[in-house]
Order: sequence, then structure tokens, then C-alpha cells
Amino acid sequence: MTGVFALAALLIGLSKGGLGGPVPVALTVPLLSLVISVPQAVGIVLPLLMFADVIALTFYWRQWEMRYIRLLVPAAVLGVLIGTLLLATLPNDLLRRIVGGFTLLAVVYKLANDRLAALEYSPRPWHGRLAGGVAGFGSALANVGAPAFTAYMLLQPGMTPTAFIGTTTLFFAIVNALKLPGFLYSGVLQVDLLLQIVWVAPIIPLGVWLGRFVIQRIDPRLFEVLILGLLLLMSIWLILGG
Repeated sequence: MTGVFALAALLIGLSKGGLGGPVPVALTVPLLSLVISVPQAVGIVLPLLMFADVIALTFYWRQWEMRYIRLLVPAAVLGVLIGTLLLATLPNDLLRRIVGGFTLLAVVYKLANDRLAALEYSPRPWHGRLAGGVAGFGSALANVGAPAFTAYMLLQPGMTPTAFIGTTTLFFAIVNALKLPGFLYSGVLQVDLLLQIVWVAPIIPLGVWLGRFVIQRIDPRLFEVLILGLLLLMSIWLILGG
């Protein structure tokens, strides 16, 4: 079990280091649900993500576009509330299938990533609110909020890579902070379990460094293909009730 927690922390670090985008984080809950319940898995990942957010924000400080943050965050609050309520009340077997569905969605999003960037698109404010709400909901329910958010951001004209990463980093840092009170109140985040795995925290900055190191030396697509393959298998296994 300790190895699974360590691997989850490494995946979070790799993602925050830029390797594989949001895909490694999407793998953490399905991976941890092999050894603990889905609510426990989602809850225990949150403090690790928040620790990683602090590290990532130092790399992209003030590199974000606040107009998107102001547009998407209010709707994300509602999404977080609904997602937390369902996470705390639905049976674990159903949650495993829902997590499998969200994981499969992450695979589909990643495969459609390049096509999204090439689409002609006229942005509307409600598109952003919808994306923010879905991102908050997916993040609270399964830590898979990135597909909705990044799909919307990829369609924005004139978005530079640095602003894209900076805005994404700030948005999910805010969303993760919003999740904390509800997770603690509902018991989704169990402090006693967190204290048992706090030793994995140093693996996260190691993963960030490793991600930044590897991305400069190998084709990131190789890593993405491997993780996408694992995500696909894991999502099918969860949906089928494995």
C-alpha cells in the first residue's frame, strides 16, 4: 500500500512539473481506489495537490490571466459544492464507476487536445461559467477537473503557453483550496489517514524536478502514451466494476 501512495505523489509532482499535463493527476484516484475507498482516495490526494500547487505557483507567479479566473471561479464554487455532496453520500461501488467515467473522459480530452486548439471559436461568457462549474464538479468528485477547464482555455484566442499554464495553475490552486472545508466537514478527508502518509510529501517536489528534467530530454508524447494507456485500462476496469 505504501508504494501506491508514493507513486501517487510522484505522479502529482510529474504533472506539476509539466510532464503529461493533467493526465498523471487523473491517474491518482483510480490508482489509490485499488487499496482504499474512492472518497478516501479523493480526500487524501487533496493535501498533496495543495502542496504541489504551492510549488507550481512559485514557477508561474503572476503569469496568469485574471479575467478567466474571475469568470470561471464563481461557477467552480457551485461545482465543488455539488461534487463534494455526491462524494460524501454516494455508495463506493457507484463512485468507482463514476471515477472510471471521468477517467475515460480525461483520455478522450487528451486525444482531442490538438483538434480543440485548431477550432474556430467565438467565446461566450456562459461557456466559461459552464467550464468552471464542470471543472469544479469533476475536481471535487474525482480530481478530474482539468478536461473541461483546459478544453475551454485552449479555445481562447491569443493565449500564450505561459499564460495558459499560469492560469491553469492558479485556477486549480483556488479550486483545491475551496474543496478543503467541505472535505474536512464531510469526513472525505480523514486526518488520521493523512498523518499515516505524510511521509510521501517530499516525493512531490522530486517529481516536479524530475518532470521538468525529463521534458527537456525526451519526447513527452512517449510518457503521455504510456499514461493514457494506463488510464484507459483503469477506466474500463472501474466502469465494469473491477
